[in-house]
Amino acid sequence: MGAPLPRNEDQRLLTGQGRFGDDINWENQLYAAILRSPHAHALINGVNTSAASNMPGVHAVLSAKDIEADGINPIHHPPPRNGPPDIVLDHRGDDPKFLPQPLLADGRVRFVGEAVVMVIADTVMQARDAAEAIQVDYTPLTQVTEGLDAAQPDAPKIWDGVMATNLFVDADSGDRDATDIAFEQAAHVVRLETKIRRVTGVPMEPRTALGSWDSKTGDYALHAGCGGVVRLKRELIKILNATPEKVRVTAWDIGGNFGTRNAIYPEFPLVMWAAKRVGRPVKWTATRSESFLSDHQGRDLASESELALDRDGKFLGLRGRNTLNGGAYPITVTPLVKGVELMTGVYAIPTAHFHARATVSNKPPVNNYRSSGRPEAMYIIERLIDLAAHKTGIDPVELRRKNMIPIIGEGYVNALGLAYDSGDFPKVMDSACSLADRSGFAARRAKARKRGRYRGMGVANYLELTGGYPTERTEITVHAKGVVDVVIGTLSSGQGHETSFAQLITEWMGVPIEQVNLITGDTDRVIEGGGSHSARSMRLAGIVIGKATDAILERGRMIVAHLFDAELDRIDFTDDRFVMDGTNRSLDIFEVAAAAENNDTLPDDLRGPLGANYEETVREGAFPYGCHVCEVEVDPETGHVEIVHYAAVDDVGRAINPLILHGQTHGGAVQGIGQAMGEHCILNADDGQVLTGSFLDYPMPRAHTSPPFTVELSEVPSPRNKLGVRGGGEGGTTPALGVMVNAVVDALSDLGVEHIEMPLTAHAVWRAIQDAKTN
Repeated sequence: MGAPLPRNEDQRLLTGQGRFGDDINWENQLYAAILRSPHAHALINGVNTSAASNMPGVHAVLSAKDIEADGINPIHHPPPRNGPPDIVLDHRGDDPKFLPQPLLADGRVRFVGEAVVMVIADTVMQARDAAEAIQVDYTPLTQVTEGLDAAQPDAPKIWDGVMATNLFVDADSGDRDATDIAFEQAAHVVRLETKIRRVTGVPMEPRTALGSWDSKTGDYALHAGCGGVVRLKRELIKILNATPEKVRVTAWDIGGNFGTRNAIYPEFPLVMWAAKRVGRPVKWTATRSESFLSDHQGRDLASESELALDRDGKFLGLRGRNTLNGGAYPITVTPLVKGVELMTGVYAIPTAHFHARATVSNKPPVNNYRSSGRPEAMYIIERLIDLAAHKTGIDPVELRRKNMIPIIGEGYVNALGLAYDSGDFPKVMDSACSLADRSGFAARRAKARKRGRYRGMGVANYLELTGGYPTERTEITVHAKGVVDVVIGTLSSGQGHETSFAQLITEWMGVPIEQVNLITGDTDRVIEGGGSHSARSMRLAGIVIGKATDAILERGRMIVAHLFDAELDRIDFTDDRFVMDGTNRSLDIFEVAAAAENNDTLPDDLRGPLGANYEETVREGAFPYGCHVCEVEVDPETGHVEIVHYAAVDDVGRAINPLILHGQTHGGAVQGIGQAMGEHCILNADDGQVLTGSFLDYPMPRAHTSPPFTVELSEVPSPRNKLGVRGGGEGGTTPALGVMVNAVVDALSDLGVEHIEMPLTAHAVWRAIQDAKTN
């Protein structure tokens, strides 16, 4: 452990040997196409499928009435589990109101791109041609797409007759009275009103679903890239009215997730149900345009916040209101919960209060996009601090240091009720500033100004709480042939589990890394586990793999003691072998496995495959933290922003594979930079039509726009798990929004620019420069 090993899986993936969703085909399969709503909000008066049904190659044209006739249920996205370690956000004292999502729209559509009719045909093109021949009679209704608009009492009701308003969360967190008193006593108050814009995850691999039904056995099967096969299977069972033994879900290689795959989609049960209808497997693969229309999206938070300071720059209080736009069908409140409970960041702010709201709207659903709520919170507090530094004249880093929580162990509780685990926040900020050569920045800034460029440096600290599905299970078996099978319920979508999990086995059992076989993504093998999200994988995998290996080694000691006719306390596992104390007698773990399988002299309780199972539920998360520093240059004539350098110090707890972690930091930071600089799902305000439906309109970060990185790891172990792991999958993204905006605003500070709303496109930056010059 701790070695920066190259990933085992890379050779396979880079040479075309991966098994992604669209690579999987089953004998005699048909193809599906989905007719989607062109309206953001409309009644469905009727559907005419006669022309489509008679087109060449068409086997079935299916709508909501067929679903109802077959007794198929809608999706009931499971409501969140409120409670520790997270704060509770309710809906006026009740649970957040989650609403059923139909597989195919029944009587009403609620966003552009909602599935209305499914066509099954011999080929993809036949299915798509037939879908275009379907006629749907709509009556358009007034739509509302912005969360703040949807929160108004007189806004059009998305779920009239079901919800009195569009709010499905309306809650308060913190101490309002104490916070108001702190603001009354403040010498300085800064205010930020901002929107963290809606984005989409754009995984490299679009969604694919391949379903089948066996008429002889009544068994369903689904192959689909997802966030975790066990949780997906549980949802499918409820929708299809099936029993657990009749449903199998598989997912092999997955080309990116970022949270967009973590909840069930209508197409998953649809292909299984359609396969039963037509008697043949049915495959559906999203086009990139469909992905822009119907993938679960992220962010979309409106915030009004204030920070109070005394005359010396000490923080007194923080307050505000956050409004999450959850889209047409609520899937999660995590962006709101995390975005509120972490709002104080790494700073000792004595009092805080936030009003938290979540609304439905005529947009696609929002899910837990990478780091979910943490980037929003860190962006808000880090922008407020830079605004406060500008107002008080205190250096931004010194203002942060003055108010930073000192070195802490377990027990620190912030003003919003969240208990942290541990951390050395000043150390990582100092390290990041040193890595970025902040002391030499003034000279570089002056040189840039002589060249007609404006140079700025931004600093952003961050803290996040990892969590996610709390239960994980592993089944480990050591085979005499020289292989260790590790069955586990996580599911990699690029995180490198085949390498990093194998490193655990190598460390604890002395097995060469190439002899470890990771088995995931098949509910016939994996019976429990939460998939991969919220930086949970290494933290929970480390716990259960560690416990299972302990059990295997203990049984191995017993077997060796019997074989050597020795007392158990004379057998140790050292230097990768079972050794009898005081002798040169020893066995490696595969020799012990062979004895367990083949030696008839062993007692019955020691005979059989050498393995162990372990399952544990861990609700306490860990707290990764760090500091990122970004240096930029702005061309005042065009507004173009060049990232000159990006430095990051991340405390991930114990690092199992630093090379993989650095890659996570690079990728996560680029993802956050992409949002800060360009990404934005834009809808037409008049009719809810998607205006960013392709890569021509939705600007993705590219290799040539990615900055030069200098990254380091800090490794203060978390006290909440055996390995001391905090998690490293989201740290790159979490501070990136704040550090980018801080850097660009700093570059233009001499012009009087105090804030620019994301995304920081060249036009937005140029406009801010012109406005500053005018004013």
